[in-house]
Amino acid sequence: MDTIDIHYRFNLGGGALEVFDLKFRPQDMELLEPVPKTVPSWAGLEFHQCPHCPLTRSEQPHCPLAVRLVDVIQRFDHIISFDTIRLDVTTRERFISQDTTAQRGVSSLLGLLIATSGCPHTRFLRPMARHHLPFASYEETLYRAASTYALAQYFRTRAGLDPDTGMEGLLGLYESVCRINLSVVQRVREATQADSAVNALVILDLFAQMLPESMEEELEKLQGLFAAYVEA
Repeated sequence: MDTIDIHYRFNLGGGALEVFDLKFRPQDMELLEPVPKTVPSWAGLEFHQCPHCPLTRSEQPHCPLAVRLVDVIQRFDHIISFDTIRLDVTTRERFISQDTTAQRGVSSLLGLLIATSGCPHTRFLRPMARHHLPFASYEETLYRAASTYALAQYFRTRAGLDPDTGMEGLLGLYESVCRINLSVVQRVREATQADSAVNALVILDLFAQMLPESMEEELEKLQGLFAAYVEA
């Protein structure tokens, strides 16, 4: 079976390595890695469950998003946020290597896992996960988010649905993500003594909070680049 493979290699210093070989189904970026055999209590569905979660315990005893974070949280339990690491990320298209902090490296990995976790509220992030870009700046992430949403409107039109040409719906999606991040941070605080994973989630949440406040202003800065598309 052909898969989308993304390889994360954390060099923590002193010969210590943490490696994550992730495989995804190409059609929908479903994460193919098996879930942990033992799921901790903090990953239970009703433990700090998101207030807008559509799932029920009878159909889903564990939070699908939290379950996908268990391995990372456990393996980085001893790592402090500002510990210096080297992170190598390998995809089919490119190899990226950077000296960074543990929180930034873990943040990149968690963002990928959250998008592909199976959480109903983060499925809209899967097209961005398909073209995963570690260490993306705020401007790059905004461009990718807006471009992805605009392409989604094309597919909605093809499916006979009304497109959201004003992109108001994008703001709602990221407001939903903010609510998810708050609940996930509460879960992770119960799961680990170190702060690298918690702060990694905070980094992800900063973008989700900033986008509704600054999207229109930031997109206006890009308008000149699209002159060829709007000239008579």
